[in-house]
Amino acid sequence: MGFQKACTLDEVWEGDMTEVEVGEHLVLLVGIEGGEVRAFQAVCPHQDIPLCEGKFDGKVLMCRAHQWTFDAKTGLGINPGDCKLAQYPVRVDGDDVLVDVEGIKPLFAHT
Repeated sequence: MGFQKACTLDEVWEGDMTEVEVGEHLVLLVGIEGGEVRAFQAVCPHQDIPLCEGKFDGKVLMCRAHQWTFDAKTGLGINPGDCKLAQYPVRVDGDDVLVDVEGIKPLFAHT
């Protein structure tokens, strides 16, 4: 399968997030501070809440339900610190944002 077009750069600005479908995966794209685009699983690992309904400030992604927070560069949990988001490889080709979802599954938390 490999890299597939997820959206264009016009659809994910710095400090912004958008949910897209890539193959059979829901993916959250975030424009992190500095302009890079990262791709993560689209649901919170806690209780499957769509992360696009939460808050994002360019650095930290917060789920609306229980305020779980994640580092937008790495997907690592900030609160709680023992969880993380599945991250998908991203490549930019011209104005297209490409994501590779092959072999990566969403992660779910302990609680």
